[in-house]
Amino acid sequence: MIASLMRRARGALAVVLTAGALFTAAVPAQAAAAPALSAAGAVLVDGASGSVLTSKAPDTQRQMASTTKIMTAVVVLSQPGLDLDRRVTVKQAYLDYVYLKGASSAQLKAGATPTVRQLLYAMMLPSGCDAAYALADTFGTGTNTAGRTADFIARMNATAKALGMTGTVYDSFDGISPTGNTLTTPRDLARLTRRAMAEPLFQTVVKTTSYSTGGTSYLSAWSNTNLLVQPRPTGYGYPGATGVKTGTTTAAGKCLVFSVTRNGRTVIGVLLGDEERYTDSMALSDWALGPATGSGTALRRSTTAPIPDVLD
Repeated sequence: MIASLMRRARGALAVVLTAGALFTAAVPAQAAAAPALSAAGAVLVDGASGSVLTSKAPDTQRQMASTTKIMTAVVVLSQPGLDLDRRVTVKQAYLDYVYLKGASSAQLKAGATPTVRQLLYAMMLPSGCDAAYALADTFGTGTNTAGRTADFIARMNATAKALGMTGTVYDSFDGISPTGNTLTTPRDLARLTRRAMAEPLFQTVVKTTSYSTGGTSYLSAWSNTNLLVQPRPTGYGYPGATGVKTGTTTAAGKCLVFSVTRNGRTVIGVLLGDEERYTDSMALSDWALGPATGSGTALRRSTTAPIPDVLD
């Protein structure tokens, strides 16, 4: 009897030890402490499941600057029967707006007729507020520009509500907030980005380093302001970087939404109010996914010889 009980106890102990060994082996690389961040607000999520890997004030509302344009793109790409080859005439009002606001620009030409596809590149790569204005004016409903852009912004808010972005509100189509009420949270912005990255064209646009303007701009090509995706020497060429969007205003500070894919796994990160947005984004990605060839070099460069930032 006693011998039998001892055998059972040894068997139970073996199961516990085996299970413990299996659990230990399954602990991911990011079980180590997450890197310290200079961001005011941040979140890093698993791209597939949306589960939060680490965060800092993830539900505190903050200004989001030009990361607003992620929602602008989502609203456009959600239009029923969207014709990406539709031509849009660039109005002088779009260019005047950029000049008066001192906003980032795709340097569109008045009277040019870029396609909707071209305007998406013009908005997401050089962060063209003129392109964002053109898209809002085109896809909003109303009898005049003011009415159409207001309707478009209402659609942005409706989309945020439908996505469960309870801490988000928009009062602009580009992040230049007239009232200070274009606000989001890191968690909401990560949720939106996961939705946006489900759009094949959006995925393609945000990882593109340069795109021909086709004569619609005073520039020959639009360059991506996201230095993670830009190759060296003008960018960090961070291994696996696939987007997404930068943003900078006085009120918001420097912001970055980023996506990195490595070994079949994707992480999506949001950094709001972060003077060290590239250092933090690379440190977070290496922590979550493990380093890759060249990632350590890029991270060290961001601290020892940082590339001049592109403010947008």
